[in-house]
Amino acid sequence: MIQNPGGFWRRLLGILLDAIVIGIPLGIIAYILTGETEGNAFTNLLSFLYYLILPVAWMGYTVGKRIVGVRIVKVNGEKVGIGTMFLRTFVAGIVYAVTIGIALIVSAFMVGLREDKRAIHDLIAGTYVTTDKPEQSLET
Repeated sequence: MIQNPGGFWRRLLGILLDAIVIGIPLGIIAYILTGETEGNAFTNLLSFLYYLILPVAWMGYTVGKRIVGVRIVKVNGEKVGIGTMFLRTFVAGIVYAVTIGIALIVSAFMVGLREDKRAIHDLIAGTYVTTDKPEQSLET
């Protein structure tokens, strides 16, 4: 059951904060190690692992989502697992790439206009973004 969905602006700010807090240092490290300023396999892999593993380990949060107070959960309220996050990140990424970004734009409108604030990647993975904090029993 979907409760207290995180809206467009909070989600966008969370994505931007992730880009600043994680993307910039990752780009600097990649430049030091590879000498390349453009995205490469090293930065793409680390970025993918960040979005795949951190929400599983940290109750649905990424750094940016934690700062703005939203997290990813399954529609039934359970915490996300690796399979769920794989669907949300990798499979949805393929959908966005195949549609040349059109599905990403549609997703932005979905988050802004749908009552449940779910984007295409949420529908694929059976997730949503909520402002609810994890239950105390789940954190320990």
